[in-house]
Amino acid sequence: MGERSLHTILALAVAAALTWSLFWLFRPAEKEPAFVGPPRSNYTLEDFQLNALDENGELSFTVAAPALARRNDDGSLWIDAPDFLIATAKGEPWKGKSQSAFVNKDGTHMLLAGAVEMHREASAEAGAARVDTRDVDAYPKENRLQTAAAATITQPGSILRGTGMKADLNTHQLELLADVHASFARKRKP
Repeated sequence: MGERSLHTILALAVAAALTWSLFWLFRPAEKEPAFVGPPRSNYTLEDFQLNALDENGELSFTVAAPALARRNDDGSLWIDAPDFLIATAKGEPWKGKSQSAFVNKDGTHMLLAGAVEMHREASAEAGAARVDTRDVDAYPKENRLQTAAAATITQPGSILRGTGMKADLNTHQLELLADVHASFARKRKP
């Protein structure tokens, strides 16, 4: 090996060492991972009851079910076969059940999935009512419900059927949106 080859190898080694040193000297600083508060883990519950309160500390809704799973990535809850109660500003609360439910992290949106049955006992503000439908979007803090599915509203003396429903639980208004059919019981003569 000649002197010229040895100088070339030595020059390449020095250039490589210098390049490596410059790379480490001018590389971007590693960012610290963003950490806000203590980490929340996934968890599951069995045979539980959850009471959700609004900003004023008043009962917003209650859910009791055989199983709940909390998702760590978005804080949502997945519930199997829930029995639920949605409180109203006045009058009787709405009670019911569905095949499953999803509740977002803030408790502002609850999806009652599958077959949904809900009922309200009679009170001074409103009569008894029962609703049978599917896939209800509930907004417990606003006391509002809606679905695009077929719905049946049964009240003493009447049965209403239609497609799509909106409900304001504070004003006791249930509205069928399309293809509405009604059956009324005959009033008996005195």
